[in-house]
Amino acid sequence: MATGTPDSQARFGQSVKGLLTEKVTTCGTDVIALTKQVLKGSRSSELLGQAARNMVLQEDAILHSEDSLRKMAIITTHLQYQQEAIQKNVEQSSDLQDQLNHLLK
Repeated sequence: MATGTPDSQARFGQSVKGLLTEKVTTCGTDVIALTKQVLKGSRSSELLGQAARNMVLQEDAILHSEDSLRKMAIITTHLQYQQEAIQKNVEQSSDLQDQLNHLLK
């Protein structure tokens, strides 16, 4: 086995040590980036879940509003019929009042 001078071995050891330190630092940085991405992904799914729940709540509110509008339309129609009936009765009572006045003269 070829052995170099102690000086060249020391430089080689320092070089390997430097490369190893660089690789460990890079690996640590990559792990941190990966952890951040995983946390971001889990936060994204949490936000998507919250958005889905909000969408369901909004959909229920819309359905309830549609039902209320339908009921209000029915009530409006009934009120119009009642208003027409009252108007007819007022006209008839006016005619009856005229007839009564004419009979009393």
